[in-house]
Amino acid sequence: MTASPSSPRPLGVAIAGLGFGEKVHLPALRDCPLTEPVALWHPRQERLDQACAAAGLPGFSDFEALLADSRVEALVIATPPEPRFALAEAAIAAGKHLLLEKPVALDTAQIEELQRQAIAAGVCVAVDFEYRAVPAFQQLQALLASNPVGTPWLVKLDWLMGSRADASRPWNWYSQRAAGGGVLDSLGTHAFDTLHWLLGPTRSLTASRSLAIPHRPLADGSGRLAAVDAEDIALLQLELETAGGQRLPAQVSLASVSRPGRGYWIEIYGSEGSLVLGSANQADYVHGFSLQQAAPDGTLQEIAPDPQLAFPHTWPDGRVAPVRRLIEWWAVAAREGRPMVPGLAEAALSQRICDLALVSADTGLRQLL
Repeated sequence: MTASPSSPRPLGVAIAGLGFGEKVHLPALRDCPLTEPVALWHPRQERLDQACAAAGLPGFSDFEALLADSRVEALVIATPPEPRFALAEAAIAAGKHLLLEKPVALDTAQIEELQRQAIAAGVCVAVDFEYRAVPAFQQLQALLASNPVGTPWLVKLDWLMGSRADASRPWNWYSQRAAGGGVLDSLGTHAFDTLHWLLGPTRSLTASRSLAIPHRPLADGSGRLAAVDAEDIALLQLELETAGGQRLPAQVSLASVSRPGRGYWIEIYGSEGSLVLGSANQADYVHGFSLQQAAPDGTLQEIAPDPQLAFPHTWPDGRVAPVRRLIEWWAVAAREGRPMVPGLAEAALSQRICDLALVSADTGLRQLL
């Protein structure tokens, strides 16, 4: 899709990272009239050449050379977590707007440092908390504003996936806590941001974490096993603070080894009824979600989707449409010179929950925010 003659020139965006970046961000950038993909970056030349040939785009294996290219006004950084901080620092120093995958960095301190640098440089940084762009979640957020459950009593969020239930799946960065692996950083960052957006910030937490599969085979086919130290199960008890100042208990269950897996479900229980949003579809986060409401008698009834929130169109890969929506928000914010929400402030708050959950799990102590 191209911009009309009267519209602003599309933002020239490079993509760093060719997994999620190539499969999801690239088609989303191409569909958005406010953005234009202009280059790809990957440290391995063979992988880069393959992606560039498929996409018809120039490629860089030298990150500094990518930043020096005048066509590159902004970057999507969709690498594994460990290198993101250094790449983002370099991009901010070069004056580039950023869209960062999550977890943004390895700890809260790194995210807060990026936030300071981005403010000083005057660049717009978005974080891909794309559940904020999914119609069913937007409808739930709008519905909560009318207080349909009365006084909220309890929130329960289950995100139970089977993506790593196969013990033969090879060891990689996801197996390493120091590299940003584990369900807290992969699923928790999204889950905590969603709760903060819908209901309010976390004020205290207790957590436990465990490891169901302690060893995985190396990817070299040797048959050798490597130790895993990143949790594949995490259980948390949060205390949220609502806009009205109420302290609201929230239970969060995260797992990547729950075969076949329940999927993603949020349940909100209150004095006047309940709301339930969820999907058992583990393939993407568009197809399969339903929103239900229950009166005090407990009878659940499905709420019809709001057509005003629907995507204009979707892709077979349901991950593309919400990312496409968030990319448009980012492009508008960058052109208007204003902060992006969700951005680094939201990422820092979500990551702080991950960091303190590790402390709580290791010490057995409640953590206050």
